[in-house]
Amino acid sequence: MEFLESVISLIITLGILVTVHEYGHFWVARRCGVKVLRFSVGFGKPIFSWHDKLGTEYVVAAIPLGGYVRMLDEREGHVPSELKVQAFSSKPVSQRIAIAFAGPLANFIFAVLAYWLMFVLGFSAIQPKVGAVIDGSPAYEAQVPVGSIITQIDDEPVHGWRDLVMGLVNYIGDTDTVSLTAQVDGVSKQFDVELDKWVAGEKEPDLLRSFGLEPFKPRIEPVLDTIIEGGAADQSGMLSGDIVRVADGVEIDDWYQFVEIVQNSAGQQLIVEVERSQSPGLVALKVVPEGVESQGRLVGKIGVGVEPYKYPEELIVQVSYSPLDSVGAAASQTWSDIAMTFGAVKKMVVGLVSLDNLSGPITIARVANQSISTGLEEFLRFLALLSVSLGVLNLLPIPMLDGGHILFYLVEAVRRKPLSEKSQLMALKLGMSFVFMLMAVAFYNDIMRL
Repeated sequence: MEFLESVISLIITLGILVTVHEYGHFWVARRCGVKVLRFSVGFGKPIFSWHDKLGTEYVVAAIPLGGYVRMLDEREGHVPSELKVQAFSSKPVSQRIAIAFAGPLANFIFAVLAYWLMFVLGFSAIQPKVGAVIDGSPAYEAQVPVGSIITQIDDEPVHGWRDLVMGLVNYIGDTDTVSLTAQVDGVSKQFDVELDKWVAGEKEPDLLRSFGLEPFKPRIEPVLDTIIEGGAADQSGMLSGDIVRVADGVEIDDWYQFVEIVQNSAGQQLIVEVERSQSPGLVALKVVPEGVESQGRLVGKIGVGVEPYKYPEELIVQVSYSPLDSVGAAASQTWSDIAMTFGAVKKMVVGLVSLDNLSGPITIARVANQSISTGLEEFLRFLALLSVSLGVLNLLPIPMLDGGHILFYLVEAVRRKPLSEKSQLMALKLGMSFVFMLMAVAFYNDIMRL
């Protein structure tokens, strides 16, 4: 069932973003007088199609991993003399660049709209209150105090832990200073955190922990709720409603205490004693946590969840803006995402960010499913960030992508004549090889994360 939900979520997510991207090409092509032959969402065999009064065929195809807009073009076949004026190849360089750039631009505009809607509707966030500072970490050296609430990173507002983590992404691999503003006992203070080639080249680094901060966690009663069928907890005989009292000889007073013991015991047998309704005394159970690789280390998991809990009301803030203020907030967030994505690509090229962090459709499907399940705010945020990523990646100067076409047209503008077909074909083959190699790495990473 989860697999089916993930597939549906992938189709919905990519369907929206691909349609937006291709519509950008389509809309500008039409405004430039180019005849559009086909607008396809997806590749492969058409599931259904229709034509408009101008003769454009609209297609929804079977493989939802992309799309394309096919235009009348003399390079792809014979064009009747009376239609040559409508051919893409007959248009000036400036218009061809505009058509190529329109797809990524549509993705950026869509991200602004998604963020605008998110800010107008509003959302809840848990204030980033520091629960612990890890000894010897950058935050520890900067003397960031336990109990402080982070409010800004480099003058950018921080509403919750997500905002702080996204701000830290910009510093991966850097030797630099991060400026944090925090509320300490009601007083705003600034802390300059020094980084030295921070998490450079690490596989799926835990940015918050590497920075040295652990979120404040409210005390949670260790009452079991969800038991995953077939998991280690289920096989040991644990039941929903059990209260964990002892694990590995240690008295358990808090859920996170139990989680830490389980995570540190991958592949090792634990004796867990639980308090069970209508059972005299404690019930002793033997469980062996399954070892799962997470953020570069092996952690134990037993397939169990805790009863729902709530954070203190004073830590929960409601974030919303007026429709007018949301425009500025959405544009600023989109610009930050664009800069972050370009920066990550650059660092990946020079080796500061590991290729292990590349994600493909399997990861996108899982995250899409989680975001849809969580709520509209999460889905809008995910759509916006993925839309920006799609726009940025398509602007890379790689033949086969929009950026590669733009590069060809700029060279043509400088030379006052296009590159030879042989040169373009060779560059296209190299570009396709590079893109397919990245796709293979992304698929491999997806599979290794399963």
